[in-house]
Amino acid sequence: MADMTGRLLLLDTASLYFRAFYGVPEVVGPSGVPTNAVRGLLDMIASLAERARPSHLAACWDNDWRPAFRVEAIPTYKTHRVAGAAAGSLDTTVLEEEVPDGLAVQVPIIVDALAALGLARVGVDGHEADDVIGTLVTLHRGQLPIDIITGDRDLFQLVDDANEVRVVYTARGGVRNPDLVDEAFLLEKYGIPNGPAYADMAALRGDTSDGLPGVAGIGEKTAAKLITTYGSLQALRAAIDSGDPALKGAQRARLEAGADYLDVAPKVVEVVRDAPVGDVDLRVPTAVADPALMSRLAVDHGLTNSFDRVVSALRLS
Repeated sequence: MADMTGRLLLLDTASLYFRAFYGVPEVVGPSGVPTNAVRGLLDMIASLAERARPSHLAACWDNDWRPAFRVEAIPTYKTHRVAGAAAGSLDTTVLEEEVPDGLAVQVPIIVDALAALGLARVGVDGHEADDVIGTLVTLHRGQLPIDIITGDRDLFQLVDDANEVRVVYTARGGVRNPDLVDEAFLLEKYGIPNGPAYADMAALRGDTSDGLPGVAGIGEKTAAKLITTYGSLQALRAAIDSGDPALKGAQRARLEAGADYLDVAPKVVEVVRDAPVGDVDLRVPTAVADPALMSRLAVDHGLTNSFDRVVSALRLS
């Protein structure tokens, strides 16, 4: 990509519009369709743009919310998010994500709104937005500072001070008062030094919100201590296999019992770095891409103020 100067914002789009749907009071537009997720997402983009003044921006998309390669590795992956079924009761990989009706009708409007503004929306079949983000970070790190906007801790693994990659973590304070996650944050919060160590810790610890069991009896603090002590999950496993006397008793037994899980967990936890994103132009446009579409969306759904704010924040003509 030419002209990589300024700052790149990578939006974990579904994370943001889910937050908007649950956090912004429901407003029904002239069309009769609720617009709180659309309005909230546009307002978030405006707030981010006003603060960061990005030169490049990508709305990263979940073309597949539960990729087959992750389900094959750990079948319980995200089963709790499956519509109309209890977690752990399913054996098929072709499942629908549970999305509230009031949100589902807004997603096509979000797609149109991004297109009207001319903002890149990037998804890859068979991959989650996390994988798109991981790939775009890998392609563009070192060329300009990168902010990953998400409410998902999984993306902490991409933090990289040397290449100016940080996470703007919205889970607690939203986009107006986020946690800015860099290596100092990871060290203070978890006692681990960097993004790769976070991924190793997360695999060892597991994550019930994603259906990852972790190693039974190994909590976050213990996982962090083990990864810090040995340097990586791979080195920890080598120490287990070689009979390191420092690993003994119940802890050794737990780690040995979790061997099959640890064989596959990294494939699920680690984001893909080489998804086929294609040649995408992430530059923030200089003008609204489709004024007629933007006008129609604004009128039909009562979004004039939100669009105006984004146009102003991104300095579009």
